[in-house]
Amino acid sequence: MKIKAVSLLFCLFSSSLFAETEVKTATPSQADVINRFSELALECVHKEYPNIVKHLMNSDDDVKTPKLLYPAFYGCFDWHSSVHGHWLLTRIVSQYPDSAHHQDIINTLNQSFTKENIQGELAYFNREDTGTSFERPYGLAWFLQLTTELRQWNDPQAKIWLDILAPLESKIVANVSDWLPKLAFPIRVGEHSQTAFSFGLMLDWSVVAKDNVFHDLLESNITRLYGDDVNCPLAYEPSGQDFLSPCLAEADLMRRILPKKEYGNWLSKFLPSIPANGDGSWVTPAVVTDASDGKLAHLDGLNLSRAWMLEGIASALNPQDPRQAAIFNAAKAHKQAGINSVINDLHYMGSHWLGSFATYLETQRGY
Repeated sequence: MKIKAVSLLFCLFSSSLFAETEVKTATPSQADVINRFSELALECVHKEYPNIVKHLMNSDDDVKTPKLLYPAFYGCFDWHSSVHGHWLLTRIVSQYPDSAHHQDIINTLNQSFTKENIQGELAYFNREDTGTSFERPYGLAWFLQLTTELRQWNDPQAKIWLDILAPLESKIVANVSDWLPKLAFPIRVGEHSQTAFSFGLMLDWSVVAKDNVFHDLLESNITRLYGDDVNCPLAYEPSGQDFLSPCLAEADLMRRILPKKEYGNWLSKFLPSIPANGDGSWVTPAVVTDASDGKLAHLDGLNLSRAWMLEGIASALNPQDPRQAAIFNAAKAHKQAGINSVINDLHYMGSHWLGSFATYLETQRGY
C-alpha cells in the first residue's frame, strides 16, 4: 500500500466557505486543522458516557459498565469509534511529531495500550457467547488499520504498543479468517456491516503485515463475492443514514486487487454512468438536516468517505482515462462538504467519530 506525503488541502477553507458572513474569517492554518482532528479524538477516547454497548447478557452477572467490558476501547460512544479514534491519534502523532498535542496523544495512547487492558479486551473476545461476530467487520477492520499504522511508524514506542496489541490482532485475524469462507453473499449496505469498505482496510493490513495467507484468503473471497458485478445502482444512493457508499466502496475495493487495465474495464461495466466530460455532478454531496440525530449525521461521514473512495478510484485509472476529471471533481465537492462539517461545531453524535474519517481522507491513508 502506497502512502503519499501528507498535505492538507487548505483551499477547502477558503473565504468562499464563509461568504455569508460580513466579517472575513481567517483561514485555519495547517496546525489548526491537525489540532482540530486531534482534539476530537482526545475528547472522547476516555469518555465513557454516553455509550452504546453491544453485549449479550445471560444473567445479572453480565451487567457491566463499558469500561469493565472493554478496558482499552470503552470511549467515543461505542467500541469501533473508540478504535478508530485511537487510530486517528496514532496517525497524527506519527505524521506530525511537532503538533501541539503530541505529548497529550502519547500519554493517552499509553493509558489505553497496556497489557492489562488488552488482556481484558482479549478476554471479551474469547467469551463463549461472544463468538466471532463481535464488531464484524467494521470494528475489526479499523483495529487492523490501527496496527497497520503502528507497523509503519518507525518509532520504538510504536513497536512496544504493537507488541501489546498483537494478541488481539491475532484473534481478530483468526475470527475473520473463520468467517470469510462462510459468507455466501456480500453485505451491500451503507453502514457498519458493509463488507466492501472493511475488506479494503483488511487488505491494506495484510500487505503491510506481510500476511500472505490472509491476503490470499481475502482476495479469493473478494473475487468470488464481487468480481462479476455490473451496473451498480448508484442512483439509489444514498439511503437516509448511510456513511458509506455501497457502489463506491466496492469500486475502491476492487482497484486494490485488479491490474490497472483490467480495473478500468471492470469499472466501465460496474459504473457505466461515470461521465467522460469532466462533469462532477454525477454523484452529489448529501446534506445533514439534524446533526444531533446520530443516524442522520451519518451523511457527513458519507461525504468524507465518498471523497476518499473517489480519489482512490481515480488513482487506479490510466492518466489518459477521460473519466478521471469527473471523478476528481465529484471528490472535490464531497471533500469540501465533509471537511466543512468537521471544522464547524459538532454535536457529540458526529464529533465522536467524524474526525477519524476526516483524518483518513486528508492524510490520504487509503492509497
